[in-house]
Amino acid sequence: MTKTLWTGRFAALAVLSIAATAAHAHDANRLADMVRTANNRFENVAAATAEGYAPIPCASGITGGAMGIHYVNPTYLKDDAVDVAKPEAVMDEPMADGTLKLVAVEYITSKGPASLGGQLFNFNSAPNRYGLGPFYELHVWAWKQNPTGTFADMNPNVSCDAMKGM
Repeated sequence: MTKTLWTGRFAALAVLSIAATAAHAHDANRLADMVRTANNRFENVAAATAEGYAPIPCASGITGGAMGIHYVNPTYLKDDAVDVAKPEAVMDEPMADGTLKLVAVEYITSKGPASLGGQLFNFNSAPNRYGLGPFYELHVWAWKQNPTGTFADMNPNVSCDAMKGM
């Protein structure tokens, strides 16, 4: 009897866990879809530069993967607003043929805790490698799938290798 009771409880917990994971994935996809719709104009890097975004070097992870080249808008970086259509950074992966491919955007604010579409931002304390005060950030991998998660900082499927020799 006890074994049957525990088996039933375990099965119920497994079903709840699967449902929660599916709900989170659905919410992540919904936010990624919203971000992609609001920012598809940045698929052409000229649109980003026309809106005041300027490049900073390609960012690679210590253990692999990368974020790509960040095109940062200093006006948005200073205003602390979180607007889905005005990301503080647009992230492009350098390709072997010299082109850039939009892979993600990043939202940054010093006001927090912050969230967008129900997704909480990550907190970065100061001092940090960016020379900024403490801030909250959220990467959204809306154009390139990230096996470590839609909102992870680094993407193991992104590389800065094409920048070598440029």
